[in-house]
Amino acid sequence: MKKILILGANGKIARIVEQRLLNNENYELTLLLRHTDRLKQLNSANNIKLVEGSVGDIKLLQSVMNDQDIVYANLNGSMEQWAKNIVESMQVSNVNKLIWITGSGLYHEVPDPFGSWVENYVGHESKEDTRRAARIIENSDLSYTIIRAAYMTNDEEVNYELTKKGESFKGTMISRASIADFVVKIINDPQKYALESFGISKPGTDDMLNEIRKIEHDI
Repeated sequence: MKKILILGANGKIARIVEQRLLNNENYELTLLLRHTDRLKQLNSANNIKLVEGSVGDIKLLQSVMNDQDIVYANLNGSMEQWAKNIVESMQVSNVNKLIWITGSGLYHEVPDPFGSWVENYVGHESKEDTRRAARIIENSDLSYTIIRAAYMTNDEEVNYELTKKGESFKGTMISRASIADFVVKIINDPQKYALESFGISKPGTDDMLNEIRKIEHDI
């Protein structure tokens, strides 16, 4: 049985992953989130434990790390600080495998015009925060997998392609269902994707920035 700690367990992608692994005897899930009542419907599952708290509470983080096989972080906010807390807690607890989700553009790898749009959409300070967080993870001794996602949608379709660090990012959009599918693949075969940073997007979406702008306008 694989023991998996999900941080930010109420996130949209995390909830899809949780449903994929729900009541599966091969997985034991510990879900950390700020308000456990948001996932109270999962209390009846036979392989889930809910823990209320924040990754900002390093003592709590270290306590829930014990005996975990994989940590999957689905977070926003102060990413550099969260990365520091998680890496330190994993090292203290002798947990080695981390799955970390962030946005595209960590390495200025996204071609224009989408690359410039991403920078402006996220904002310089937030983007630099995510870059510092990624450097902390990549400079650690953890067996990490970083997922750099294109613009996320709620489409149910699972269809994606991957690029590695050092390669130009492809595409502009990706469904959260596709990201969740990739997370489950990493959970099932962590060594295959170890020490890599993957860009993820839907094939054939390179020229869809205008569609993204329309989505943002309609929100």
